[in-house]
Amino acid sequence: MPTDPQPAWVLTHRRRIGDSIRASRERAQLSQEKLAERVDLDRKTINRIEQGAYATSIDRLIRIADALGVPLRDLV
Repeated sequence: MPTDPQPAWVLTHRRRIGDSIRASRERAQLSQEKLAERVDLDRKTINRIEQGAYATSIDRLIRIADALGVPLRDLV
């Protein structure tokens, strides 16, 4: 069942969240693979989240923030 495309502003916000995750990950000196291990995901999923190509759940965002040692608000 196809989903409707997201409006551009939603995609823009998704990319900003991905940029925040990437910046936090790099500050923590973690590879995508190491972050993926910490949050029980695969590296491809982390990559898609960072690229803004994947709409992840709030639960995953909470786990990512915890693994990076940053408040959730810093990612969103």
